[in-house]
Parts: sequence; structure tokens; C-alpha cells
Amino acid sequence: MNKPPDYQPSWRKPAGVLFILAYIFAWIIIVVSQGEWIGRLPILVQAVIYLIAGVIWLPPLKPLLIWMETGKFRPARSETKPS
Repeated sequence: MNKPPDYQPSWRKPAGVLFILAYIFAWIIIVVSQGEWIGRLPILVQAVIYLIAGVIWLPPLKPLLIWMETGKFRPARSETKPS
């Protein structure tokens, strides 16, 4: 892979990775801190709660991942307009 001579790596990716790791760590602490309360519930309810908790943290990361790649928090609009 050839890089152009004036290539400068972006600081956004390492910063974004650190933010993602901190976000995941905080989410784990929140979920684990509720473990005693969740543990008193029926097993099927626990399964649903942990399933939701295991998936719900993903959508808020989409703007961060877009920013890491483009420098903008929203994806670029396509150049073609629907007719």
C-alpha cells in the first residue's frame, strides 16, 4: 500500500478507539451494578434484560464511527436525488 508523500495519520481513530473502550467499560459497570437486582428476577426475564443490555449500547456508536472515518458526525448525503 503506497501512501502519498504528504500523508498524515488522523488523530480521530486513536481518540475514537479510546472513547469506545471507555464507553464499553462504563456500560459494563452500569449493567454489572444492577446484577443483584436483576439476579432476583426469573431466569427468562434476566435473559431478556441481558440480551437488550448486550445490544442497546451499539447504536449510539454509529455517529462516532462515522466521525472517525470522515471527520463529520453525519454521513454525507448522496449526490443523486431520488426521482
